[in-house]
Amino acid sequence: MGAPDFAKLPHIGEALQRKEDYRFLTGAGNYTDDIHLANQAHAVFVRSPHAHAAITAIDTSKAAAMPGVVRVFTGKDVEGKMGGLPCGWLITSTDGQPMKEPPHPILAQGKVRYVGDHVAMVVAETLEQAKNAAEAVEVSYDVLPAVTKVSDAAKATALHEAAPDNHCYKWAIGDKGQVDAAFANAAHVTKLDLTNNRLVPNAMEPRAAIGSYNRASDEYLLYVSNQNPHVERLLMTAFVLGLPEHKVRVIAPDVGGGFGSKIYLYAEDVCLTWAAKQLNRNIKWNCERSEAFLSDAHGRDHVSHAEMAMDKDGKFLAMRVHTDANLGAYLSTFSTAVPTILYATLLAGQYTCPQIYVEVDAWFTNTAPVDAYRGAGRPEATYLLERLVSRCGWDMGLGQDEIRKRNFITQWPYQTPVALQYDVGDYLGCMTKAEGLADVAGFAARRAASEARGLKRGIGYSSYIEACGIAPSNIAGALGARAGLFECGEVRVHPTGSVTVFTGSHSHGQGHETTFAQVVAARLGIPVENVDVVHGDTGRVPFGMGTYGSRSISVGGAAIMKALDKIETKAKKIAAHLMEASDADIEFANGEFTVKGTDKKIPFGQVALTAYVPHNYPLDKLEPGLNETAFYDPTNFTFPAGTYICEVEVDPATGVVRVDRFSAVDDFGTIINPMIVEGQVHGGLVQGIGQALMENCVYDESTGQLLTGSFMDYAMPRADDFPQFKLDTVCTPCTHNPLGTKGCGEAGAIGSPPAVINAVLDALAPLGVKDFDMPASPARVWEAIQSAKA
Repeated sequence: MGAPDFAKLPHIGEALQRKEDYRFLTGAGNYTDDIHLANQAHAVFVRSPHAHAAITAIDTSKAAAMPGVVRVFTGKDVEGKMGGLPCGWLITSTDGQPMKEPPHPILAQGKVRYVGDHVAMVVAETLEQAKNAAEAVEVSYDVLPAVTKVSDAAKATALHEAAPDNHCYKWAIGDKGQVDAAFANAAHVTKLDLTNNRLVPNAMEPRAAIGSYNRASDEYLLYVSNQNPHVERLLMTAFVLGLPEHKVRVIAPDVGGGFGSKIYLYAEDVCLTWAAKQLNRNIKWNCERSEAFLSDAHGRDHVSHAEMAMDKDGKFLAMRVHTDANLGAYLSTFSTAVPTILYATLLAGQYTCPQIYVEVDAWFTNTAPVDAYRGAGRPEATYLLERLVSRCGWDMGLGQDEIRKRNFITQWPYQTPVALQYDVGDYLGCMTKAEGLADVAGFAARRAASEARGLKRGIGYSSYIEACGIAPSNIAGALGARAGLFECGEVRVHPTGSVTVFTGSHSHGQGHETTFAQVVAARLGIPVENVDVVHGDTGRVPFGMGTYGSRSISVGGAAIMKALDKIETKAKKIAAHLMEASDADIEFANGEFTVKGTDKKIPFGQVALTAYVPHNYPLDKLEPGLNETAFYDPTNFTFPAGTYICEVEVDPATGVVRVDRFSAVDDFGTIINPMIVEGQVHGGLVQGIGQALMENCVYDESTGQLLTGSFMDYAMPRADDFPQFKLDTVCTPCTHNPLGTKGCGEAGAIGSPPAVINAVLDALAPLGVKDFDMPASPARVWEAIQSAKA
């Protein structure tokens, strides 16, 4: 079944209430912390108070003697017994050498490299006893100089022997010679320096894990708040513990948000799993919020210089970019792919820029590891490009809309100069609808009204594009991926005609239990209530790569569709037998099988029952049962796109920025459930605007101490910081998956930051402020205004 036919089915495009919400709203959710196992002990981690130091001694004797303490583990207990935490993506430098890949031990061995680094794990009968004992572990440090900024990394004290200059890799894409030639002949060149500020993910549910071991079967069980349990198991067994994969089961129950920060294999997960066998105890660990600020993988943290060459009419000729990316103290699971494959390949955006050259230097610093955070490279690319495009317009005397319209791609498929090929889109349609939704025609009157009240009003545009469903596996493998990027779906039809779906995708707020059920119900012509969705358990789901990169419906949903194809094929054979017809003459629609040219028909439920009660059934030709599994590996990315328009008011006396209006038009292809899509966009917008206006992770430059280590110092957005969002969609279905879907989970966080900052700059332009970086907090805006006055 093709995407156009699929989009017309019942339940597709229907705003059904989420099936999972009842249990969450009534307190019946089952999160890792809700699970209590027999004989369960509790773990607390001793973390480094220094950003960079040699460990000269660890004395655990006092802690080990305290009431309730079961064991204290240090780096010496694991040294030589297991591998370090792996990086899942190998980047090759421009000189042909592989990236520097220093060891990442699960407990520090001889040295700590950031505040929060794991030094020891205390296991005790109760959480209070474990906390008390952790305070009694005595660690002696020889403090070393620390570095937190990428601009200082090359000359700083080395974090790792493997990287004496703290440089991990230099990576590039594009034809530098052709780009330089285009710049030499350009009528105008616009240049821009900008920083993409570091963020702390702050999911509602902090990380948690329970390690368990069964001596009788020699099997391990890990409950963990994680986005991709199969990947967690694969990395832990193959790279760290060296265990047979079938001896380890990973269960990710209900998960309270992830935003990328729960994709990775963390040291705590490995420690608990390994220690469960050592102690023959179940061991639980719950991350406290202060720990999360220190030890969760952070996001963003790029410093870039960008240039755009144009002809006299503002047509883009070439772009060149240099980015310094902060990787933190260690390589996290997918950290190396974020500032390269997921970033530079998106710098063409929606525009016909013939030549692009991008160079990325990645550095180790004494900060928490940096990895994918909602959007993962795509927000960084969009922020740079959309800031640069608006600056190009202002430099050329063109409006933010006009500079974009002059350079939009209008024909598809379109091959970009940075590897990707866009299959379909309607960028002008998105902008036209967004301008109507935003009432751009009335902006001048609103600006005048703001001016009369002593406020400065600005408007900002952002036309983003995203690449979702990282694929295909063979190309990703050639680019350094150390895992497949497919997805698995199993459809199990029961004798009564109800269905259970097993998916390798994981739901932690996306609503899979509803949208996947809508897909199956639409395809089989059965009620949505008759479809259950199972995920998050390696013991029940065949395999899967989890949820990230807005891939779930386009990759996981497509795998389910392929399994449904097999279900339909077999079901037609059973129906043909029951109606004494050729299976080639059987048609299936709206839950009924019919014989072409006749009035014969039977319902899906009868076929399902026959499959399991095979009386008068050709067992020599058909196996009993109706259960099929399929794997789907995409042939290309999907490419959601859209235009966002933001209006802000700035009080020049205080620097306070207020988002007054925000309009967003997205092209997500086929939409399964518009209510869920709207919720995803709302959430993304809040995170993106939060980054633009207030969120900012800051380390002390001399000591490496985290200065924004709590909600008292790290400003999080609240509901009253936002206007009522105006949303709409354009639909150009994806051409290469059977649903026509593209992905929607990250779009809001990708497109919104540059729209906000462009609006702030537009508002401040009359005051002489030409450039500004996130976050646009009151103090920073006020200082920019005063600097411009001076």
